[in-house]
Amino acid sequence: MVFKLIRPAPLTEQVKSRDGCIYLFRAMKFIGWVPPKSGVLRYIYLFWTLMTLIWCTTYLPLGFLGSYMTQIKSFSPGEFLTSLQVCFNAYGSSVKTAITYSQLWRLIKAKDLLDKLDLRCTTTEEREKIHSVVARSNHAFLIFTIVYCTYAGSTYLSSVLSGRPPWQLYNPYIDWRDGTRNLWLASTLEYIVMSGAVLQDQLSDTYPLVYTLILRVHLDMLKERIRRLRTDKSMSEADNYEELVKCVLDHKIILKFCDTIKPVISGTIFTQFLLCGIVLGLTLINVFFFSDLWTGIASFMFVITILLQTFPFCYTCNLIMEDCDDLTHAIFQSKWVDASRRYKMTLLYFLQNVQRPIVFIAGGIFQISMSSNISVAKFAFSVITITKQMNIADKFKEE
Repeated sequence: MVFKLIRPAPLTEQVKSRDGCIYLFRAMKFIGWVPPKSGVLRYIYLFWTLMTLIWCTTYLPLGFLGSYMTQIKSFSPGEFLTSLQVCFNAYGSSVKTAITYSQLWRLIKAKDLLDKLDLRCTTTEEREKIHSVVARSNHAFLIFTIVYCTYAGSTYLSSVLSGRPPWQLYNPYIDWRDGTRNLWLASTLEYIVMSGAVLQDQLSDTYPLVYTLILRVHLDMLKERIRRLRTDKSMSEADNYEELVKCVLDHKIILKFCDTIKPVISGTIFTQFLLCGIVLGLTLINVFFFSDLWTGIASFMFVITILLQTFPFCYTCNLIMEDCDDLTHAIFQSKWVDASRRYKMTLLYFLQNVQRPIVFIAGGIFQISMSSNISVAKFAFSVITITKQMNIADKFKEE
C-alpha cells in the first residue's frame, strides 16, 4: 500500500508515538541531516550534507542577490516581485534551516521522551489514540509535501513556458537567453536547487506541528487517567495514591518534552513571523497587479505555503492551552473529597503545577497563538493598502 503510514495501523501491530515522525525523519535523512553513526558511508553521506548546505542553504539566497546586482534592469515588475517574494523567504529559510539542523539533537531527544510516555499507554483506547495520531502526523507531513512540491513545480513550468527562468538566480556559466536549450538547462538547475531549499523549509515548518499533534494526544490521555482516579472500588487507597503519583510523573515528562523542543520552535517561528507579513504582502501585490494566469497560479500556491508555515501550528498552540485548562478542570473535578490527607496534598501540588499552561514563545518575545499569527498576517494587507494609495503599482508599470 502506498503511503501506508497515513492510515491508522491495526491494533495487532505495535505502534509508538515516535512513529508519527517517520516521514519527517525520512525527509531529513534524504536531505542530509541524519548521517549514519559509523563506517565509510558516514563520510560519503556527510559530503552529501555539505553539498545540500552549500547549494540550497548558502547559494540560493546569494544567487538572488547576485541576480539583482547584475541584471536588475532586465526584470519586469511581475518578474521582480516573483523573485523578491521568494528571495525574502529564501533568507528566512536559510536561517530556519541553520536553527533546526543545529538543534536537531533536541528533536531526537524528544522522541526518547515520547517512548517513556508510551509505557503508560496500556489500554485499548489509549493504543487507538496513539495509532490515530501517528497516522494524522504522517498525513499532515504528506499534505505539506504535496503543497510545497506543487508550488516549486508550478513556478518552474509556468516560468519556462513563458520563456524565462523561474527565479532567475545568478548563473555566470549559462546564459538562459542564448536559445531554448540553455533556458531549459538553467531553469532545471534552478529547480533542483530550489527543490532542496523547499524541502529544508518544509522540514523547519512541519516538525513543530508534528510534535505538538503528538503532545496533544498525550495530554488527552493524561486527562482521561486523571478522571479515572479513585473510580475503581477494587483499588486500595495506597493503589489510588500510586496512580496519582504516576499521573504527576507523566505530566513532568510532558513538561520536559516541551522544554526540549521549545528552543528550536522559538527560533524558527520567530524567523517566520518576521518575514510572513512582508512576503505575503509582496505576493498578494504580485497577484493583484502584475500576474498573468500561470504566474498567478504559482503565486497562489506560494501564498498557501506561506500560510501553512504558521497557521496550523499557531492553531495547535491555542488547542494545547485549552487542553491545559481541561487538565486543570479534570484534576479539580476528580474524586478527591474523601481521600486521605497525603492524597489531597499531592493532588494540590499537582493542581498548582498544571495551572501553568504550556505556552510556546517566539524568540522569547511574544506568545505563539492565533492572535499573534493574525497580527502578523495583517501587515500584508497594510502593504497592499500603502501600494494602492501611493499608486506604486502604476508607477512600476510605467517605468
